[in-house]
Amino acid sequence: MLQRIITFFERYSFGVCTYLGERFNISISKIRLFFIYSSFLAVGFPLIFYFFAGIVLDIRNYVKRIHTRVTDF
Repeated sequence: MLQRIITFFERYSFGVCTYLGERFNISISKIRLFFIYSSFLAVGFPLIFYFFAGIVLDIRNYVKRIHTRVTDF
């Protein structure tokens, strides 16, 4: 049951922790723990950052896909 929940969130999350981990060469689990702990300490501000970063990354990936489609022709 726990594995199904973890798989669901990894598949449908924005990929912010993965992006930050690859970008700064930090373990993804450490970044996730940072967001969880800092959310408790900062009363949810990191969650707002996480959702904003997720939206920015989605828009960025969308623009890249359109750009590659246009340049393929």
